[in-house]
Amino acid sequence: MLSQKLEDIARDNGFNIETVEVSANQVPQSLASGHFDCICYASPIHGSYDIPVINGIGLLTGIGEEEVIAQILSIAKGLRK
Repeated sequence: MLSQKLEDIARDNGFNIETVEVSANQVPQSLASGHFDCICYASPIHGSYDIPVINGIGLLTGIGEEEVIAQILSIAKGLRK
């Protein structure tokens, strides 16, 4: 559900993104297997990462949704440069 919301938000704002949905404990393995520009999570993740990490729960609850969208779009805009 979170992946689809991220893709919809990006598309509605002129960005084409690809999302990969994994469980919280699969994050380190997934990062090691490919190139990712950010992590957006709904379940708590642990560790320190070299890419932006966004708490995406607001996209599911509606509480703080605008802040999450702003963070996502900021990252996407930075990648266009």
